[in-house]
Amino acid sequence: MRLTLQMLISHGRVARKMGLGPKSRIDMLRNILTGLVRHERIETNAARADEVRFYAEKLIDYAKRGDTDEKAMKMATFWLTEKDLVPKLFKVLAPRFETHSNSYTRMARIPKRQNLDRAELAVLEYKGNPFPPLYPVRKQNPLNLVNQLLNGYREDKANSKLSTEKS
Repeated sequence: MRLTLQMLISHGRVARKMGLGPKSRIDMLRNILTGLVRHERIETNAARADEVRFYAEKLIDYAKRGDTDEKAMKMATFWLTEKDLVPKLFKVLAPRFETHSNSYTRMARIPKRQNLDRAELAVLEYKGNPFPPLYPVRKQNPLNLVNQLLNGYREDKANSKLSTEKS
């Protein structure tokens, strides 16, 4: 096969091949996106999660316009295979992200399955969901130098307030 100039130039966004063809790819994305809207957190293949993330963000962008917007309603009815989720999208998810301007989803990679197919897995979730956080909350180390200095400053400030109140 000869390399031609047209083969070397990439036009537009190149989509991942995630199935048998374009129709199965869209169907797979629709099903994963429907599951994400229903459960607000899903575990799937890392490549699929990365691909669905773009569409999940776009769906929220359109939903923020409101359910009276014609294009937003078209997008919701196309991407959500279960039509009972359309009100959830407009009444629950869109108001949650009214103040957000950039990212509505969070993706965390999880370890490979050792005993099965060693697939790279990821958890994709909408921010602000009711589930416990994926990452543990870091505890403040009281022996950290910055924390020691801040504690000393607070003590000095409290002592100076006490001395001014006494006099």
